[in-house]
Amino acid sequence: MKLQLTAPPNTLLNENIKITGSKSETNRSLLLQALFPNVKIENISNSDDAEVMQKGLKITDGVVDIHHAGTAMRFLTSYFASQEGKNVTLTGSQRMTERPVKVLVDALKDLGANITYENNDGYPPIHIKGKKLTVNKVSLPANISSQYISSLLLTAPSLEHGLELELVGKITSVPYIKMTLALLSQIGVQNSFEGQIIKVAPKKVVDDITLIVESDWSSASYFYSIIALADVGSSITLSAYKRDSLQGDSVLSKIYTQLGVETVFGNNTVELKKIKEAEIDSLNVDLADAPDIAQTISVTCFGLGIGCHLTGLHTLKIKETDRLEALNTELSKLGAPISVTDRDLTLLPGENINSGVSIDTYNDHRMAMAFAPLALKTDLFINDAEVVSKSYPDFWKDLKQLQIGVEEVN
Repeated sequence: MKLQLTAPPNTLLNENIKITGSKSETNRSLLLQALFPNVKIENISNSDDAEVMQKGLKITDGVVDIHHAGTAMRFLTSYFASQEGKNVTLTGSQRMTERPVKVLVDALKDLGANITYENNDGYPPIHIKGKKLTVNKVSLPANISSQYISSLLLTAPSLEHGLELELVGKITSVPYIKMTLALLSQIGVQNSFEGQIIKVAPKKVVDDITLIVESDWSSASYFYSIIALADVGSSITLSAYKRDSLQGDSVLSKIYTQLGVETVFGNNTVELKKIKEAEIDSLNVDLADAPDIAQTISVTCFGLGIGCHLTGLHTLKIKETDRLEALNTELSKLGAPISVTDRDLTLLPGENINSGVSIDTYNDHRMAMAFAPLALKTDLFINDAEVVSKSYPDFWKDLKQLQIGVEEVN
């Protein structure tokens, strides 16, 4: 599906939008519910990723196809490996077979897991025979995707002796690790994170509890971008959000103050208000703890005509696509003076935005949504726009609510 996006008739915006539950929190909660069935969950994400996670957790024997869902691949690897009687082949899309799992598989093998590669060493598909894991100490490189770390931590309560995980080197994506530990604490699992060591105690039974999933801050990022590109005086109210969020991407509220956007926390809501034009020539920020908002921020800065230097982006090379190269290609089409390395992105200030450009999305939901706010500045096309269903199926409908033109074209 190819969409043409055009500016709203009035770029002074004022709307209320409810956003689906965080897929990061949802998938963590779903795995905990699989281990402890008396855990209930409210405000589950309606994303494709959450749907394949739910389906995958119900399978005991046979092929589990998680499509493009990287979180599900990592989380289910540890889950199946630690559950006696499971006998599955875990696979996904073509891109998923190119995304490495060796670090996680090696750690699980050190714990005693039975996992073999079906095709290429270090990559899905993988065959897993679940068994009781009795070893309780393992180490991982600290600068890898936090999903590997969270995968082990989430299954740790079900291990006979719990888990002591040593992180070797500089730790990145700390907020996502803390999110996982906070959810474990909510259901009564003892844990600690001191220095480079994380400990999770074993737990056979938890008390009845309902986990309420906060709405997704990554999804909120696109509305921060829209407000930053809108007229001063514009506002969008989003629900359901809280000030003390577990999500690392909530750092948006601080970053976007430099771009003229104020965040006002209300009763389960955030109001995004454009209070002034950006007063900086370039935005410099380290996104090691929140790499998923790099695409949004770089497009916002381009739309505002200012530069940016984003660092801490080394994990973007192994996402749904190589996001750094994808940003380089697509922003260049629009006329952006941009350069990337394997861990950072530099955009120089510029005044020109090419019109009528078709943005390729590379099977990556964030590419589609990050570029959409540019509709406030120029007409553009989004190729394979249905990819947003991975995390935010209602995205295009919500854009129409803002009076942004969204029309399917051949």
